[in-house]
Amino acid sequence: MIHQARLGVTFAILLFCPHLSRADITLPDLANVSVDLVIPAISEGAAGAGKRVIQTTVGWEGTKVHHALYLPTDWEAGKSLPVIVEYAGNGGYRGKFGDTCDGTVEGSRLGYGITSGQGCLWLCLPYVEKAEGTMRNATQWWGDVEETKRYCLATVKDVCLKYGGDPARVVLAGFSRGSIGCNYIGLHDDEIARLWCGFICHSHYDGVNVGWPYAHADRASALTRLKRLNGRPQFISQEMSTAATEEWLNNTGVAGDWTFVPLYYRNHSDAWVLRDIAERRMARVWFQRVVGKK
Repeated sequence: MIHQARLGVTFAILLFCPHLSRADITLPDLANVSVDLVIPAISEGAAGAGKRVIQTTVGWEGTKVHHALYLPTDWEAGKSLPVIVEYAGNGGYRGKFGDTCDGTVEGSRLGYGITSGQGCLWLCLPYVEKAEGTMRNATQWWGDVEETKRYCLATVKDVCLKYGGDPARVVLAGFSRGSIGCNYIGLHDDEIARLWCGFICHSHYDGVNVGWPYAHADRASALTRLKRLNGRPQFISQEMSTAATEEWLNNTGVAGDWTFVPLYYRNHSDAWVLRDIAERRMARVWFQRVVGKK
């Protein structure tokens, strides 16, 4: 099943005039839209309602690996809540419109914006790399994929047990590198693939661009990962157009529950979820559809 949401004259132009490039179209800038949410600052000490803290999962003590956990304002011990697990984009990014990404767990935004910090645990996970005689968070690409996967599995299990996350309602989200990672990491093998009930992929998608500088970026490998989706829903958004992703998925022969939402903004950024815009409202409706039932 494919759901499509196309907004504005710009998308109609792109749809019917595919020879035009993004540079030919002037799009609004997110900086001109007022922010209505502010990501909570990192707090010291134990996790608690309304707090965002840095933690390291048991087994990685003594390394530099860490994740960020936010418990919603309505969190209570013993209460069962859905979980958004998020992966960040590549660090060191600075776009021509001033958009930036530092590639850290602390810099992620999707989970908070989609939930307003209520009714859902928000867990930002690292890509784990081995360097300088230890392990640490990788701010570019995947680090050690198997170690990244191991940390993910252990941390999701731990957070669900300790803080009431519902294992049946865990959504994987990511921006840019993290969006590719929804499939590249999240569907890496059958073991990790079974964690998720849905996916939020913002800006880029596994298999669309085969020129990325890492192993198994080719379409045959991406298709193998995609087949592990097994019909679970994905919210797929991107600045300007989702056409390239739609074309790739339509040609795979894989049936999916995909919701395509192009953003009527020029920014390569996850900051759109901090603003009251139509696309965020669509993401929230989609999220409630996915996690609304146990």
